[in-house]
Amino acid sequence: MSWLSFLSDASASNSAANYFPIGVQLIFAAGFVATMIAFSAWVGPKRKTADKLENFASGIETHGNARQPMAIKYFLVAILFVLFDVEVIFFYPYAVNFRELGWNGFGAVLMFVAFFLVGFVYIIKKGALNWED
Repeated sequence: MSWLSFLSDASASNSAANYFPIGVQLIFAAGFVATMIAFSAWVGPKRKTADKLENFASGIETHGNARQPMAIKYFLVAILFVLFDVEVIFFYPYAVNFRELGWNGFGAVLMFVAFFLVGFVYIIKKGALNWED
């Protein structure tokens, strides 16, 4: 009986009127942001030079041929970083639940680490992290 009364109380307290203050706050926040952007564009300094109007591309010189070759090592290191970073994220659930998982969980994590290390040794043997090339 208490479960049904809980459901009826939750449905009664969950109405559109409860979300009205949140909607008003969002409208005022968006209006404040738009007002500040417009005000700074109107009042702020306007010194347009050729250097300021040029596109910024992460510090890389933008002049020249866009088709010049770029070393694949940058992309390879970025992909390897993402791969190993995501693998490390899988350690978090084990760290939180290691007591409940017991020895079976410990064995699974050891197997995971073994696969992780085999992949790392493979990358080292292939020379993916050698920058002298």
